[in-house]
Amino acid sequence: MRALTGSELLSLWEHGASRHALDRSALLAAAARPDWPAEAIADLPLGAVNASLLQLRAACFGARIDGHADCPRCGQRLAFALDARELLAPAHDDDLTPREAEVAGLRVRAPSLRDLAAVAADADAERAARELLARCTLAGDAARLDEAALRAVEEGLDALDPQADLALALQCVACGHADLVQLDAGQLLWEEIEARALVLLREVHHLASAYGWSEAQILALTPARRASYLAMVGAA
Repeated sequence: MRALTGSELLSLWEHGASRHALDRSALLAAAARPDWPAEAIADLPLGAVNASLLQLRAACFGARIDGHADCPRCGQRLAFALDARELLAPAHDDDLTPREAEVAGLRVRAPSLRDLAAVAADADAERAARELLARCTLAGDAARLDEAALRAVEEGLDALDPQADLALALQCVACGHADLVQLDAGQLLWEEIEARALVLLREVHHLASAYGWSEAQILALTPARRASYLAMVGAA
């Protein structure tokens, strides 16, 4: 997967800035995988979308991910670093093929961005989870499952689409509490794009003010040349 050019990155930032996070993930996935039909992305398994976002992030910004999370017990801020490639499971032969399985008397499919969007506004997490399961149930009655069966279905869905739910195990250095931190591939990529876009805009502003060049001309410069011109402008 190739890295985005400066012009492509700014265009993504411009089009994604005002979108809902889930819609933004679909936009980013379309940029990562132009071979996918754009209209199909919202219905693809979440794992396929997440993988495309992690691959694009690695191509554009490197595989290392630096992040932080707050301990839910004592509030201590915990820093972590990981390699995006460690989160990538072996690719399916065809990411466009629905992933389905028989679990606890149900036939279920892997959830998609469209499914998450349908339940995103529900503040009741348990009710949202059951609605999500109902949407992903192709055969059987999900409403009749007891807690044990629900756990079995959850485990089955995790096995069916392991990259749908990205999590990192952390232990608090202050109180020793161990917990799982959920990683949002779309948010991780978007934060890098937003930060880089603002840097590019400042560079365009400085060079356009100094030389009168257009945005397209400035972005067409290699990063090394652009940095050299910026250094000369700063020294003037």
